[in-house]
Amino acid sequence: MGANVLEPPLPPQLAKAADELPVGDGWSYEQKLDGFRVIAFVDGDEVYLQSRNGKPLNRYFPEVTLPPGRYVLDGELVVAGADGREQFETLQQRIHPAESRIARLAAETPAELRSFDLLAWDGESLLDRPFAERRRILEQHFEPVTRTERVEDAEGWMQGGEGVIAKRLDAPYRPGERKGMVKVKRVRTMDCAVIGWRESTKGGSVASLVLGLREPDGSMRHVGHTRGFTAKRARELVEMLRPLETGEFGEPGPSRWSGTRERESTWRALRPQLVAEVAIDHVSDGRIRHGARFLRWRDDKTPDECGIDQLDG
Repeated sequence: MGANVLEPPLPPQLAKAADELPVGDGWSYEQKLDGFRVIAFVDGDEVYLQSRNGKPLNRYFPEVTLPPGRYVLDGELVVAGADGREQFETLQQRIHPAESRIARLAAETPAELRSFDLLAWDGESLLDRPFAERRRILEQHFEPVTRTERVEDAEGWMQGGEGVIAKRLDAPYRPGERKGMVKVKRVRTMDCAVIGWRESTKGGSVASLVLGLREPDGSMRHVGHTRGFTAKRARELVEMLRPLETGEFGEPGPSRWSGTRERESTWRALRPQLVAEVAIDHVSDGRIRHGARFLRWRDDKTPDECGIDQLDG
């Protein structure tokens, strides 16, 4: 990539986390996407895809192409499901050493690059220009993700998506810095049946509760886990859960977001009698991502009332 004024690796500008959307003049809002952050360097017909951490991604996504030219895009690689929603776990399956597997998945579940910023155009760096100008040039040549300057629209996105990214219209692009951008994740609650528990490595206390939701056919789907109890509460929970054990053990499940210890440990299955209300901030591929935060027991609800439809809420 010798012709572009910007060269990889180039750290992407990052967003500072916030609990509420920033309001007032000078803000632009976009829906938060569920994919891999990518800087795309295009030089003629050659495309170089760089990950957030500066690593090349081309071998994992051979199907991703861009129009020829000399420019640099900031965007997100996503795999969209039949309902149009991003499928993060499907996307993660592409990071695989076997070229045959990559080629098959590239055909079966192709990824696409959704752009939201333009960092260079026709060999000229745009980093020092305000976001409003960079976005105007981007919209002249591409079809980027939708944005709005109405906070009312952004608040609507918070009701059904994963969150919102807010950007200052007058801000230059600051590689690697958390300035000029704010991210607000959507947080919601869910009632789940407790279908198992994992014991702590030292024993005698609960490391996490395994959560399930009822499918329309009556089966129970393992959807994630909740943890974060105090040491005292984690010990007390053992006495509460032991009488509900079935004697069976569950597999870790397909979660790719928890730590290695969580993935490798089986869990003790329970009769689904307890219902926990948990707070979640992310759902992907029919599972709770990043774990859930325990809020309270729901003695007024039964496991049969904990439907899988909550994942779509």
